[in-house]
Amino acid sequence: MKKVSIIVPFYNVEEYIERSIKSLVNQSLQDIEIILVNDGSKDGSEEIAKDYQKRYPDKIIYLEKENGGLSDARNYALPYATGEYIAFLDSDDYVEEEMYAEMYESARIDRADVVECDYLWEYPEETIESKGRTYKDRKDMLLNARVVAWNKLIKRELIERTGIKFPVGLRYEDVEFFCKLIPYINSISIVKRPFIHYVQRDNSISNTQTSKTADIIQVLDHVIDFYKENNIYENYKNELEYNYARYLLCSSMLRMVMIEDKAERDKTINYAWEKLNTTFPKWKENKYFKEKSLKNKYMLSVNDKTLKLYEKLGRIRFIRKKIQERFA
Repeated sequence: MKKVSIIVPFYNVEEYIERSIKSLVNQSLQDIEIILVNDGSKDGSEEIAKDYQKRYPDKIIYLEKENGGLSDARNYALPYATGEYIAFLDSDDYVEEEMYAEMYESARIDRADVVECDYLWEYPEETIESKGRTYKDRKDMLLNARVVAWNKLIKRELIERTGIKFPVGLRYEDVEFFCKLIPYINSISIVKRPFIHYVQRDNSISNTQTSKTADIIQVLDHVIDFYKENNIYENYKNELEYNYARYLLCSSMLRMVMIEDKAERDKTINYAWEKLNTTFPKWKENKYFKEKSLKNKYMLSVNDKTLKLYEKLGRIRFIRKKIQERFA
């Protein structure tokens, strides 16, 4: 059994995939397996991946499937993983060579189910470090965890025992996957080093806003249904309700106002607002809103009138973007 299995789905990323694979084959931790999943690529990515598999046959497993998206590719690869811990990496990102050695050592010392590290938001003109912190308990984790899958080692036994998979066909798949996993995590370790270069591309799916931005609502509904089906909803009700409001009114709202088509943008914003108020009619009474913060003050200020401002803000941002493109 390998110490770590690293699952790397790829689709049409010939400009980035070699850097990603190089950062993995050069890991100081030798006892790893790299599972490259060709999700129906139509560019030169396939040739690059196959070439590396030939050069490192004892380290790289090459899989090929029809295009089904990131979640589908990750799920497809899971049965092939033999590592004690499983890691995920996006094919346009890359990592420092000591990443998995240090994270595995932390997992071994702490007997952790999950190990998390810091990472770097890598923009063309600047780099910003994301720093994590220790969580007090599962509820704190549900409220504050960085839910991305690619900055973690996750014990394979935990994934297999819970049967939790990534939702196919939806954006924000990491939110659903990790939020479902949280109630079953007994120990999590934090390695305070930014090992991952999270590369920001203007044309990436995560940076392109359409009505698919509303997928976050379906993801959050899946999480709530999962907690109810497993009889743990009441124990986490306050955290789930607060998260529902926070996602829809903060990060997701910022994405929704960037949808270019006005009708689509207005429909998505109003749908999110309606869903929040029908799913949790008394969300403003949630105990976490008693904590004084600018974020809470903003969320509590949102109502039917202020919602119209976000629709106008979206139009202003769209016009500004077009002006910048015209005179760039």
